[in-house]
Amino acid sequence: MESVAELKIDERRQELEQWLRSMSGLVQVELQTMQGDASFRRYYRVSPYVAMDAPPPRENCAPFVAIARALRDLGLQAPEVFHADIQRGFLLLTDFGKQTYLKTLNDVNADLLYQRALRALSMMQACKEVPGHTLAPFNADFMWQEWDWHTEWFLQKYLTLDDQAGQQSLKQCYQILVESAVEQPQVFMHRDYHSANLMVLPDDVGILDFQDAFVGPVTYDLASLLRDCYIDWPVRQVEKWALAYLSMLQDKGELQDVSADKFLRWFDLMGLQRHLKALMTFARKHVRDNQSQYLAFMPRTLNYIVEVSARYKELAPMHAYYMKVKQLCVG
Repeated sequence: MESVAELKIDERRQELEQWLRSMSGLVQVELQTMQGDASFRRYYRVSPYVAMDAPPPRENCAPFVAIARALRDLGLQAPEVFHADIQRGFLLLTDFGKQTYLKTLNDVNADLLYQRALRALSMMQACKEVPGHTLAPFNADFMWQEWDWHTEWFLQKYLTLDDQAGQQSLKQCYQILVESAVEQPQVFMHRDYHSANLMVLPDDVGILDFQDAFVGPVTYDLASLLRDCYIDWPVRQVEKWALAYLSMLQDKGELQDVSADKFLRWFDLMGLQRHLKALMTFARKHVRDNQSQYLAFMPRTLNYIVEVSARYKELAPMHAYYMKVKQLCVG
């Protein structure tokens, strides 16, 4: 017997098909289900396009439409929105194909593909405004909200830990991460700029899943890209790419007074904040949404937290705590 959720998905799919048929040139509609992301959105390939179903009220596709237009105006390869029904949450978009960075990256092509992604990131961070949409600030208040979510979903509901003293010492470490993020230049922040949301195009990179963009720290998307929860690289290689990005920005006249050491500290601490948030997301998808496939990415994410926190004496309590957490999660 079908669940209520399955019935609603079927109803939405039928409604989407009707919407597509109502448009000229799409009389014959054959939807091919595509792999989604960690949201309530669903995607379908309907040749030669991609259809997005962003069911309201949980999803709102208006930001996607506005941001896509702004990024395309900068010369970036964001999907073109051919048709939109904002109220019902239906979009018809460019199909960038099937070759994500995650599927394509290897030791031979990584340098080239990351160079393209870093070049696109530098262009994207130059986006000063999005007509028709206000980008929220990724500020201290929001980061503390993410800490509360991490405590609730990962530490308490997933691990069933209730260590008040230990979590108080973690908050003191987290304050260091927040202060580091706040002191950085604040730029357009994609928020999920990683290998699963980047598409391999001829001589370029397609950018997806930017609807949750903020104004935030300059290293946030860099950490998302180079310390990716879905794929990892040797530490020296990651730092080489990170410093190449700093040089790219400095060639544009930005961050002129920022040393390599300071930039890498920003990058490291920003990555820690993001990975704590990622653990929360993976735990919540498992506990609340019965989507346990994201648990497979916890070991890599915990490794990042343990390895990076070990480099900073002031983060010793965080390092010790997540060493224990790692043993609980992965043995």
